Amino acid sequence: MGQHFTFEQRCQLQALRAVGMTQAAIAEAIGCSQSAVSRELHRNHGQRGYRCQQAQDKAEARRKAASAVPRKMTDDMIAVIEDKLCTEQLSPEQISGWLAATQPASVSHERIYLHIWADKQAGGTLYRQLRRHGKKYNKRSAKSAGRGVIPGRIDISERPRIVERRNRIGDWEADTIVGAGHKGAILSVVERVSKYTLLHKLTAATADKTTRALIGALRPHRNWVHTITADNGKEFSGHRKVALRLGAGFYFATPYHAWERGLNENTNGLVRQYFPKGTNLANVSARDVRRVQDLLNARPRKTLAYKSPNEVFFGH
Repeated sequence: MGQHFTFEQRCQLQALRAVGMTQAAIAEAIGCSQSAVSRELHRNHGQRGYRCQQAQDKAEARRKAASAVPRKMTDDMIAVIEDKLCTEQLSPEQISGWLAATQPASVSHERIYLHIWADKQAGGTLYRQLRRHGKKYNKRSAKSAGRGVIPGRIDISERPRIVERRNRIGDWEADTIVGAGHKGAILSVVERVSKYTLLHKLTAATADKTTRALIGALRPHRNWVHTITADNGKEFSGHRKVALRLGAGFYFATPYHAWERGLNENTNGLVRQYFPKGTNLANVSARDVRRVQDLLNARPRKTLAYKSPNEVFFGH
């Protein structure tokens, strides 16, 4: 499942990369998979690029540190986790869930976070693959768990169970997509059954602006707004006002349980195809955001039997 590079392979990798060969060509030349090459570059890339001696030193330091890790974190398990993180861009929560669902052995997302921070201390760059980048992970049991302590927060555990059954229109998930350097943001709201998406440009992801945008986006559909489930960002601290204006229940997902808003996370990924990470969203116009919203809502989806979100939402 995993592959360990020898020093000779690392020297070859550095030389072939220096002459401009692609990762696929390098993989074929040194006799490994392309994903192994990608993972090696992600793990051992330094400030001056990839250097074989530095990569070897980092690998040896990790192996030494790994002698004290729990038995579940075998070399093969670590290789799978890092491949999912670096190549497939999965979050630790998604990796843990995938392992539990498909593999004979699994580890918690907390353990994966600990591995990432240990790698950072050893000079690695796995932490850069996190959507939260260098922000320190808080255990979910901690009082400070979540991105902010939100007054009056109602946990997802209190949300009506009918929401999980996905057999009615009107249950929404909400999040914000923040631009590079926290410049500009997009409010992202998606209906769980139809996947109908509402996007709204924010000059800043403040609580006041987010509250007004969320009310404004959903007010035209208020007869089909039963619940809203958001992440734990402080921009949603005006949730009580939203719930009152729309006559809806407002709930918050468990901190670091991204899968509880999986549709929203997936939708944000679709939006990022148009506004990639690193985009200064302050320079994106409201018209551009609306165009992406219209494109997503008109796109046939396999999970909707190739109907579009527009057809399903307005068909109800």
